[in-house]
Amino acid sequence: MSYNQYRPTGFKMLPDVVKNLMIINALFFIGGIVIKNRFDYDITTNLGLYYIHSDMFRPFQFITHLFMHDLTNPLHVFLNMFALWMFGNLLENLWGAKRFLIYYLVCGLGAALCHAIVTYFQMHAVEVAAAVYINAPDPVTFEAFVKTYFSGIEISNFDALVQGLIANPNDSHFVQSSVDIVNRLVELKKNIPTVGASGAVFGVLLAFGMTFPNTMIIPLFPPIPMKAKYFVMIYGGIELYSGIANNPADNVAHFAHLGGMLFGFILIKLWNKTNRNQFY
Repeated sequence: MSYNQYRPTGFKMLPDVVKNLMIINALFFIGGIVIKNRFDYDITTNLGLYYIHSDMFRPFQFITHLFMHDLTNPLHVFLNMFALWMFGNLLENLWGAKRFLIYYLVCGLGAALCHAIVTYFQMHAVEVAAAVYINAPDPVTFEAFVKTYFSGIEISNFDALVQGLIANPNDSHFVQSSVDIVNRLVELKKNIPTVGASGAVFGVLLAFGMTFPNTMIIPLFPPIPMKAKYFVMIYGGIELYSGIANNPADNVAHFAHLGGMLFGFILIKLWNKTNRNQFY
């Protein structure tokens, strides 16, 4: 008898959908760098996902942002693609290419939708606070506005401007300068694009934890062996805490990650109701 007849069939270390998703993300990343260096144009300005009331928002960005990553940070795309391969290859081999692709896209779109909703309410709070200051400028409100919503942004001569407002609260020069800064900060926040496959990847992570709950894994951080179900719960808890904390200097879309997990959970439950072959 041949040894090959005992080898498992239907299993690939790099199944088709995972492989093609990795290739597409790599091409977008490398192509974005080439275009940036050669033509001084950042394709993120078109393909990243913007706040829905931004002039730069386009509906197709709900899809295209999934294949874009920070062009200045190769680690961003590497970690996402590594996680996609690590957790996605077993799922695609189990589910098949069509079901896995549907799941990945639903998680990615769900993540984008959750992020858009959360961003809408966050931006509404910023715009209300900005309007309050513009209608009644004073140094305390100005300083609180900047530190509350823009603590991670460097503003030239900020301390000097605050001191000038304190010393001369009715001086039109200081008041107008502060109003201009408030308006620029609001526009800046409206036009920050969101990029990355993290929302979809977090959905894949959830599915792995539900499908193979007792599989032992060793995450990159912390490098401690643990069961997949505990790994998923820990990461989900961290994302929930970080999203609620809402640190302005934290440039991570935590609710997008949670959205990917939420939509993944819902889709798996729906599939389980219509399919006797349970996934976990």
